[in-house]
Amino acid sequence: MIATHSYIAAEAFTRISLGIIFFSQGYDKVFNLGIPSVINNFEYPVRLKHLPRFPLVFAAYFTSIVELIGGFLLILGFMKYYALYFLGIDLLIVVASLSMLEPLWDMKHVFPRMLLLVILLIMPSSWGVVSVDYLWSIIRFIRHFLS
Repeated sequence: MIATHSYIAAEAFTRISLGIIFFSQGYDKVFNLGIPSVINNFEYPVRLKHLPRFPLVFAAYFTSIVELIGGFLLILGFMKYYALYFLGIDLLIVVASLSMLEPLWDMKHVFPRMLLLVILLIMPSSWGVVSVDYLWSIIRFIRHFLS
């Protein structure tokens, strides 16, 4: 019984922690810095590498919005797998972008996020009891049972 609670707590702590990390980063990029500032921050290195500007603009908007919304969804535990898939794509874009700009870059911010994301993807869904998804499944079950 205690072990089951530990698994449930491990999933909740991991998911909520990763959600807070992504949400905070997305919030900062969208509301504090502003996405145009994020673009301006990377525009000079992109120009030095003679890369087109469009992928930079797309990546800045995509990653900022996905981190904000995906992080919020992870905190709630709502549409968890969709959020994780989009955040995984977000991390792939970040890794590809940073690798193009500088082949030997510091992974200290990306690697822990990727590790937590992979851990959440391989955890059994039955551990995700502390979530809106679980509550929603109970409501759907009750509605199905009553109809």
